[in-house]
Amino acid sequence: MKSGKMSPEQLKHSLLAIKNYFFVALAIFCFSLTPSISQAQPDGEKLFKSKCATCHKANEKKLIGPGLKGATERLEMEWLIPWVQNSAAMIKSGDAYANQIYEEYNKVAMTAFPELKDEDVIAIFAYVDEVNAAPAAGAGGGVVAIQEPQEPANNSWIYILALLVFGTLLYILTRVKGGMEYAIREKEGIPHPEPMTIKDSINSWISNNTKVVILGVIALLVMGSVDGWNRLSGIGIYQGYAPEQPIKFSHKLHAGINKIDCQYCHSGAEKSKHANIPSANVCMNCHVAINEGPQYGEEEIGKIYTALDYDPETQEYGDNPVPIQWVRVHNLPDLAYFNHAQHVNVGKIECQECHGKIEEMEVVAQHSELTMGWCIDCHRTTNVKMEGNAYYDELHAYLVETHGEEAQITVDKIGGLECAKCHY
Repeated sequence: MKSGKMSPEQLKHSLLAIKNYFFVALAIFCFSLTPSISQAQPDGEKLFKSKCATCHKANEKKLIGPGLKGATERLEMEWLIPWVQNSAAMIKSGDAYANQIYEEYNKVAMTAFPELKDEDVIAIFAYVDEVNAAPAAGAGGGVVAIQEPQEPANNSWIYILALLVFGTLLYILTRVKGGMEYAIREKEGIPHPEPMTIKDSINSWISNNTKVVILGVIALLVMGSVDGWNRLSGIGIYQGYAPEQPIKFSHKLHAGINKIDCQYCHSGAEKSKHANIPSANVCMNCHVAINEGPQYGEEEIGKIYTALDYDPETQEYGDNPVPIQWVRVHNLPDLAYFNHAQHVNVGKIECQECHGKIEEMEVVAQHSELTMGWCIDCHRTTNVKMEGNAYYDELHAYLVETHGEEAQITVDKIGGLECAKCHY
């Protein structure tokens, strides 16, 4: 055999190697596009909001427990992980700092989270550090508007680019394979096959590459199913919804800067199922004297006067008031019952635990998912506030006898997971 030339047998082996290479490359490509549940990284933000935000702020301010800013600087992660997973056990073990915190917060042990893995706790504190590392909003002065909810990153271009690259590779390999087959036939004197139509070529390729086709179909089905599930699971969830209101009312100005209590306007929150939208006459308790705002001047306050048919010059009301068409932000489905008074009065839940940092919002947005799973998670992790509440005296004694003195009495232990509590 002359140097530099391949025998028919060598050509056949080369074809087989190309085919095997193509099959392996296709398998790697398909599985790289398939989402891996086992390798999914914990979502620190989601875990913080569902497990920690009830009692802790991500900054230095106290809520029920201490603010978490700088926790990773003060403490080693080897200490933080077991503390989050089971603080009572660390207190009982005699850990000095654990007992110091326990004493500082009136001997109320933190809720245990044994379901959190080490990497979950690490992700939570990584999120806290990330939040505090971000530049402070409004450093340049002026009124800071809430950021618009960010859409999840769309990585479809990566898949399209990968498909184009893979398609180009497939085309090149197919041409090389065809050229080598042609050379073999020429070498061995085998007649060349009759030209086939595109349809016949496709059918022939499918029949000769059954494994590749099956693998591709399975990969597409898996990716389609995962994508479909993700899309369907988001139906009815309006987290981040921030509609434009008829009057640019700033909660940051009223509840944040001016420190007006939430229940001054939303008086129904402590005594009714509904928190209620305040009527315009509540606004006039202040704005009969305050005619100009720091950001919009007389424009937005003037809309209140127009709605009430009020003349600020004569301080007289006309006979043609019209309702202000506020756009509802938080809206549970009719099949779910929720009572604000039960949570505010008995549960001692702060507004921010469900509504987020409302005192920092220029435009109100839905902070929480408000899904059944979100409510259940809260009931499983929120301690019942029994101290000083005679309603719970007898129940508390029974629960201590049943679960032990050191047990965390959470809402789920007093019927918080019963279907009829919210659905009837």
